[in-house]
Amino acid sequence: MTSGDKFVNKFMHATEKFQVLFGPADQGDMDSPVVHRHDEFEDSSDEQLTHFDEHTDSSGHHYAVRKDEEPAEEH
Repeated sequence: MTSGDKFVNKFMHATEKFQVLFGPADQGDMDSPVVHRHDEFEDSSDEQLTHFDEHTDSSGHHYAVRKDEEPAEEH
């Protein structure tokens, strides 16, 4: 068994333990809509996001910039 195989086996064993502790990684249908709870946590997140502007570069990648900062020049 190579050192790479040993690492993979140890990693898989560790993730099996995490699955027992936290449950399976897939917790729902990816096609189902997002459920908004309209609770304090969501209100706080919405307020924090008001401090950012969304920008799109020439390649179509999206990124956020704080409103009080200037976006970096494109390369």
